Amino acid sequence: MVQKIYRFSRRTRRLVASERGDVPGWVLITLMTAGLVVALWALAGPALGQVFNQAITRVVSF
Repeated sequence: MVQKIYRFSRRTRRLVASERGDVPGWVLITLMTAGLVVALWALAGPALGQVFNQAITRVVSF
């Protein structure tokens, strides 16, 4: 049993060590996505707020 755990642990460490990934690429994608969200929010925020307020007004007056 201990032997199996040791082999599993050794294989897992080798696998994790070989998976380096592309951290800078993921960071860039995350930052670009956040930038797009902020830009869209800045452009569409007032219009969406107005649509929300109109919908609430219609529901309350119903």
